[in-house]
Amino acid sequence: MLNYEQTASLPEYPKGPVDMVLDTDTYNEIDDQYAIAYAVTAAEKLHVKAFYAAPFTNERSSGPADGMEKSYNEIKKVLKLAGKEEYPVFRGSESYLPDEKTPVASAAARDLAERAMAYTPERPLYVVSIAAITNIASALLIKPEIAHRLVVVWVVCHAPYWEDNYEFNCRQDIAAARAVFDSGVPLVLLPAQGIVSSCATTGPELEYWLRGKNALCDYLTDRTIAAASKYAEGKVWSRVIWDIAGIGWLMDDEIKRITRAKTVPRPIPEYSHHLSWDFRRKPCKMVYYISRDALFDDLFRHIAGNGQQQSG
Repeated sequence: MLNYEQTASLPEYPKGPVDMVLDTDTYNEIDDQYAIAYAVTAAEKLHVKAFYAAPFTNERSSGPADGMEKSYNEIKKVLKLAGKEEYPVFRGSESYLPDEKTPVASAAARDLAERAMAYTPERPLYVVSIAAITNIASALLIKPEIAHRLVVVWVVCHAPYWEDNYEFNCRQDIAAARAVFDSGVPLVLLPAQGIVSSCATTGPELEYWLRGKNALCDYLTDRTIAAASKYAEGKVWSRVIWDIAGIGWLMDDEIKRITRAKTVPRPIPEYSHHLSWDFRRKPCKMVYYISRDALFDDLFRHIAGNGQQQSG
């Protein structure tokens, strides 16, 4: 297990190429599709080892199992459009954690528990979570010794000054969130409202930078504009592409300067959908600023085919 000093000294972003897995509720919205596209087209920095389909429940699914299965199929669809069908994709949890100590068995949780054993604190596996963290919590509960072999980068919670913590990724499975926060695994948090909410794009911007570049770019553009037209037709609109932020943190460097982060105690997600704070808890990194333009510049250059795309 990492001690306080080791955890507190985690870099604000990795300095070289890293191995990573992506845990995603892809069918939930349109932003996960961008994150998948970003990850697989940035092979000069990111060596993607697997994708995990995460559960979700809202108007686009009848429950966690249905949301997970739809996300599994959508991951496959995005990878096909990207010409990257060789990446392994694992089905995740069909239910949320029943409590903070009991894992939910799934192919994704088993893969992460086994895969992580090949890594070390000096060379960790980066786990980017852009969904309810059920799969990752389950892997940590199945095999607690993997905690010091991972770095979890999670788009989750709201900024500390927000009036509540009724945030989608956290509220879906609070037991899993609490289990991960208590596990001791090194954490990088990217709060949603107040921080990642700055990462919005517009129809004209997508038409200019992505339209006609490739089949995947057209799919992302069409889906985003169609989603926005349902609630903003005839009005000014922008669409937050939340989940690229986790990939952006991994892609950061001294030139791009996409994010800024600081060390804070691990928050405690309460079942009342608020955060509590105990300054005796182990620290984590929390991103407090994202350069929206730097992030979208890097995203568009990669998925449109203009980024550095070397084989990893």
